[in-house]
Amino acid sequence: MADQGHRDSSTNEEREPLLHRNSLVDGGEGGDSRQLLTFTSEDSANPRQWPRRKKLLNVAVIAAMSVLSPLASSMFTPGIDQIADSLSTSPETVIGCTTGFVIMLGLGPIFLAPLSETFGRRKLYLVCFTVFALLQIPSALAPNIETLIAMRTLSGFFGSVGIANGGGTISDMFEPSSRAGIFGWYLLGPLLGPTLGPLFGGIIVQRLGWRWVFWTLTIVCCVNTAAGFVFLRETYAPVILEMRRDRLQKEQPSPKGYRVEGEDESPLKSRVIRSLTRPMRILAQPIVLTMSAYQALLFGTTYSIYTNMQPIYQGEYGFSTEQVGLLYLGPGIGFLFAVWFLVPRIDTVYNRLTKQNDGKSKPEYRLPLANIGAVFIPISLFWFAWTVQLHTHWTASIASTFFYGIGQVMIMNTCQNYYIDSFEKYAASAIAAGAVFRSILGGVVPLFAPALFDKLGYGWGISVFAFLSLAISPAPLVFFYYGQRIRERFAIELS
Repeated sequence: MADQGHRDSSTNEEREPLLHRNSLVDGGEGGDSRQLLTFTSEDSANPRQWPRRKKLLNVAVIAAMSVLSPLASSMFTPGIDQIADSLSTSPETVIGCTTGFVIMLGLGPIFLAPLSETFGRRKLYLVCFTVFALLQIPSALAPNIETLIAMRTLSGFFGSVGIANGGGTISDMFEPSSRAGIFGWYLLGPLLGPTLGPLFGGIIVQRLGWRWVFWTLTIVCCVNTAAGFVFLRETYAPVILEMRRDRLQKEQPSPKGYRVEGEDESPLKSRVIRSLTRPMRILAQPIVLTMSAYQALLFGTTYSIYTNMQPIYQGEYGFSTEQVGLLYLGPGIGFLFAVWFLVPRIDTVYNRLTKQNDGKSKPEYRLPLANIGAVFIPISLFWFAWTVQLHTHWTASIASTFFYGIGQVMIMNTCQNYYIDSFEKYAASAIAAGAVFRSILGGVVPLFAPALFDKLGYGWGISVFAFLSLAISPAPLVFFYYGQRIRERFAIELS
């Protein structure tokens, strides 16, 4: 059983598959005489016992995947007008390429995350990212907008594998006391990707044309996929133990046979069905639902602003395509500042509160620093909205995006670490549950943003997002004090 009613103990049974590792134990529950395979604390096959260099190499590969798929979501945006002219369609229709891609970035993890908890992380990474890389070719060759939207939508699904399973992979390898800092660097991918995409895309579109956006993605994604085949290792403990069981059965046959700790021996079909429904069961939990809505608001806001950066700064300030691309460095620098200086403090606060609670940890101990984001997000949005509306110098509006970037990182990092601590064995499914709202709103809201800005102007239009972020900002504080009570009341059976 793995439930949201986390038992406030570092020996939580959800963590057992990763904390007791690889010995042979005779006997078993219910009279099962097969030899039990577990990990001992010193087992070199236990991902949490791997050398740090090996762990970081795996993190680097999946972090690159998690950068490239969001990068692809926004890299073509500087070429929206060029694509519209080339394919004889409207710019509003071209924005549909972002909508399909981003929605599938959210729906993909619902399938890919739980499947990794059945078949293993490595297989899912390699298969999906290979397909993602190859789908950039028909995008580059697209003869019409229908083909481009279809290919972008499909590639969004397969490209979501890094986002779907990255948090679970990091949870496999790192103890909770040291996880947030590493996770912060990984999480730069989903945040920096949409930010860096227009920067690089603006240069490519202006110098080589929009089709080279996708040829460039093809080359880079193929290199990353090749690195995955060489360097990625399986990290999901139950799958590692199952592979060990199969190897032992061949090399050292036992009359009684072997079994794996926590192994689900039900038919494959029922296991797959159960795993595929897991993210939606997690999403029904009130805290996950609320914090996922918070992340969804951030993504909807971000993509609405990013897809309108060109009209704002070309129309209002006379910037070129390349110059508009450079403006995305504002939030990007905010991301880096937060990851470098603030995210490591999440572990510091978590460990300090755990020590004060007689060594018993709670997922809620991840939330205090989320309040930095809860304050920065609405302030920076009001700031951006009215400096643009009042036509102040462009540096005034871009300065606000630095603080918006910090706020995004602090909300995203604390939320996802909260999910991992609450559902550690099923961390990938928990993060996938949180990604659903986030990506659907991130894809759909930008379709309506231009009409909103036309009707209300940038001042009040962007302020709508600011007011919504202000309304939800008390959530981290509320859940810090009452989260345990809510989790215990709405415990979820996931096994």
